Amino acid sequence: MIQFKNISKHYQLKGQTLTALKQINLDIPQGSIFGIIGYSGAGKSTLIRLINLLERPSEGQVIVNGHDLTALNAASLRQQRANIGMIFQHFNLMQTKTVAANIEMPMQLLGWSKAKRQQRLDELLAFIDLEHKRNAYPDELSGGQKQRVGIARALANHPKILLCDEATSALDPQTTQSVLQLLKKINQEQGITIVMVTHEMDVIESVCDHVAVMEQGQVIEMGSTLSIFSQPQHPTTQTFIQTVLQQHLPVKILNNLENKNHHSIYSLQFLGTSAQETVVQAVIKQFNLSLNILFANMTEIDGTVIGQMFVQLLGDEQIIQEAIAFLQARGVKVQQAGVQA
Repeated sequence: MIQFKNISKHYQLKGQTLTALKQINLDIPQGSIFGIIGYSGAGKSTLIRLINLLERPSEGQVIVNGHDLTALNAASLRQQRANIGMIFQHFNLMQTKTVAANIEMPMQLLGWSKAKRQQRLDELLAFIDLEHKRNAYPDELSGGQKQRVGIARALANHPKILLCDEATSALDPQTTQSVLQLLKKINQEQGITIVMVTHEMDVIESVCDHVAVMEQGQVIEMGSTLSIFSQPQHPTTQTFIQTVLQQHLPVKILNNLENKNHHSIYSLQFLGTSAQETVVQAVIKQFNLSLNILFANMTEIDGTVIGQMFVQLLGDEQIIQEAIAFLQARGVKVQQAGVQA
């Protein structure tokens, strides 16, 4: 549905050329919730603003629904933009207008009749559960309510694509989850493609089915959210994953061990069905070794459970290798664990 072909973006600043995006090629599948993650300055907000051509690329093509937006005239571009909604980090609501007036604004700009606007407004207020705030002003709303109004406004024209630029970073964790679940509901019930820019990996974990990781204006890794979480390749991706799934054993745990042999510590990664089975208990019963569980956590990515466990295996080396082979045969990824300082 959305394609970036050889996209670069340059800015001129005080006689110097600054490159925000470098030769990006990226496909965003129709109907997906696609996350774009990166640290500040990675170029992710610039990239998402190319989708509706709020920013124009210096080089390359932006193709949406088969249309090369960079080649359209002004009238055709306005027509395509009507299919793209956008929500923002700081809500961008008109402070002097009521909730109802804020939501109606894009419908008025497109010349909808009053009756048609009212019908759509009622639908949207019910969908975001804010019928009782119809006549309230933004200053009377909580952050989560403001963002729900922003979402309703973005949905007013029945868009096919919804762009979210750090849409939850100004919200507390509980409200963030509420907004994310609303976005997931929109995707599932209305089939709208959602593109989310964020610097928080737990946002990606919660709702995205695909993800691209950006650094210094380039996409350094991309794929399904499950594949990125289970097998991160780039060091920057691994750092992001570390915020959700512990990739290294904290040194403070190591310091509390009686036997501080680093080479006896292993990382076990459970994926899908292996996370549901009692394979660790089976190892303890079947093999004559000491298994000490040091740390464990589990999360669900796009409907698949990923578990991470750090264990210390002590005993005869041959028996330890047999136990490792036993685990691997049952779908558990086993490797010697790194230790985090």
